[in-house]
Amino acid sequence: MNHTQIIIPTTDIELQDVLIAQLAEMGYDGFEQDDTDVKAYIYATQFDKAAIEIFAKEYQLNFTQNTIEQQNWNEVWESNFEPVTVGDFVGVRAHFHQPITNVAHEIVITPKMSFGTGHHATTYSVMQLMKEIDFTNKTVFDFGTGTGILAILAEKLGATQILAVDYDDWCIDNAIENVTQNNCKHIEIVKADTAATTHPFEVVIANINKNIIQDNFDLLHTACSPNANILLSGLLIEDEKDILQLAENKGWQHIKTVTKGAWIAILFKL
Repeated sequence: MNHTQIIIPTTDIELQDVLIAQLAEMGYDGFEQDDTDVKAYIYATQFDKAAIEIFAKEYQLNFTQNTIEQQNWNEVWESNFEPVTVGDFVGVRAHFHQPITNVAHEIVITPKMSFGTGHHATTYSVMQLMKEIDFTNKTVFDFGTGTGILAILAEKLGATQILAVDYDDWCIDNAIENVTQNNCKHIEIVKADTAATTHPFEVVIANINKNIIQDNFDLLHTACSPNANILLSGLLIEDEKDILQLAENKGWQHIKTVTKGAWIAILFKL
């Protein structure tokens, strides 16, 4: 299936973060950032030009649009995908990069149109916080898995049962490909559009966006076993107050918030 790419020129990095958060809520599920612009991707059949014109006008910005044919996507991401390292903890690369040898864990990702390569601040920050959790023999629920990167890291950290869900067919296919590429044996990939689960988990991860997290908060709480660790991201700094209030209402203990640019990731303990 073809995708529509929109390019919004702006050198304001914090504004770029805000634009990405808003576009994600409009259904865009792939993003690239650099010093000069934001690129966002959506299924061509879901592209609403009038909505983007209103959106761009609101921020006094211009945009251009292109059609990206499915068979050309590899060329797009291969030309932009550079390896990412989170300190000496984890390295993320594509199959055509040289191995990253100076990290404890290495993940090989073919992102295609899925969200989550470690480049975006939210994925990077969640991986930072995952270093502080003992995953040994733990059960994990990854809501909004995208490329599967966080589920893959959870297995590399010792988790033995991982349920990773996403609503997008492209993400499901891509996550399965990446799980296989990384020789993971304990990850189940399931298509779902809510955080409903049949049993609780010891670690719950939702790196998605504020609206979806809010809409699924009761389900995320139900997905937590006693003493669960919960990681939430896909959130802007200004979202923290509302999320902390929801968490307090559920009895979640706020352990730490990590900030990167305009984005945050939050660790809770039940």
